[in-house]
Amino acid sequence: SKYYSVEVSTLFSEGEGHQLEGPLKGLKVLDWTIWQFGPVSTSMMGDMGADVIKIESLDGDPSRGLARASNMTMDLGEGRVAYFETCNRNKRSIAINLKTKEGLEIVYALIKEADVFVQNFRAGVAERLGLGYDDVYAINPQIIYGSANGYGPDGPDADQPSFDGSGQARSGLMMSATQLDQDYPTVVTQGVSDQMGGIMLCQGILAALVGRSIRGVGQKVETSHLSANMWLQGLGVSMSLLQGGSGFSPYDRRNPKNPLVNVYKTRDSRFIMMMHLQPDDYWSPLMEAMGLPELATSSKYSSMALRAEYGNEIVNFMDRKFAEKTAEEWDEAFRLFPTDFIYSIVQSVQDLPYDPQVTENNYIVDFEHPVLGNVQMCNHPNIYSETPAGIWKEAPEVGQDTESILIEDLKYSWDDIGKLQDLGVIL
Repeated sequence: SKYYSVEVSTLFSEGEGHQLEGPLKGLKVLDWTIWQFGPVSTSMMGDMGADVIKIESLDGDPSRGLARASNMTMDLGEGRVAYFETCNRNKRSIAINLKTKEGLEIVYALIKEADVFVQNFRAGVAERLGLGYDDVYAINPQIIYGSANGYGPDGPDADQPSFDGSGQARSGLMMSATQLDQDYPTVVTQGVSDQMGGIMLCQGILAALVGRSIRGVGQKVETSHLSANMWLQGLGVSMSLLQGGSGFSPYDRRNPKNPLVNVYKTRDSRFIMMMHLQPDDYWSPLMEAMGLPELATSSKYSSMALRAEYGNEIVNFMDRKFAEKTAEEWDEAFRLFPTDFIYSIVQSVQDLPYDPQVTENNYIVDFEHPVLGNVQMCNHPNIYSETPAGIWKEAPEVGQDTESILIEDLKYSWDDIGKLQDLGVIL
């Protein structure tokens, strides 16, 4: 392949010391984060080759103790937790008691040499422990300080706690995913609010790093569940504002304004999502391909405006027709037709490892985990032609790298380490 990110398991996952030559190689990131929102942002930086040091309490990130997420048990055996493994790959771990003077001195020493510091604690926690932005800036004015929270740094709820579902609820995401006539709003699964927050925090930190390279100044970057998930829906939010607050209507499959943007059920109880945003160009050829020539030539349905008026009627025709063939048969029929139709078979997450586009582009890769053996993981989303990104290290055990970081990075002696352990500063 022409891409460096292809066989990640072969090229980059041979254990510590085989860090990627990624676009962030040479960057040092201090990751004082827990759960998903913050850890995802730093894990993405690790994917891109940054040296990420995860700063944990002596009992570790609380997500290490997560027993269940929805229907999935988290225990992978050997003390490994699926949630933590996913959010914390490509990192080293140092476990420190930050309530001790000696523990803070260790972090301050790391800050002096770091490029990025990230935390996602409630407002006031970092400041009380001496790790707020002003504290970190005083040690290293060039540092980029990333901060993640629920609802933004200002306002009446700035200090309120937040988890994924809270972000979905407050930002409007739950209602955006809710269909007409549902009794309750839809909670989108898989921590999407946290994931989006982590992506946006990573983007903000990278932008600040570019700014530092141009202007020579460090700064604080703040991202929240609320802001990130509003931006996820930014098209709808801004279009609504431009039209005086008239938001998107709930999805109504039975009465669509455009029947060619709709989901249909096939004979084998699978679904096909049609996505023709310029339906006048596709109406006649699609009806021909589906064996509905009477709809293609009918003046009753000849324009988008008319089809919007008779949306329910058209859906009934198309529902009956889609039910005559399997999803694969429809896929073949559409591909053989001269027109390039815009659609996709609806897949589940469990389908993705078998999707040829996923495998050909290495969106899921094999990784040789030193404890779990050969596993598969979702790969870094971007492909870089010259600086590969991917998975090169498993998530660390609590404090797995404490001694090596103290000795190699900070030049502590073994005597120093013994004293710190006796004082309860490190494990």
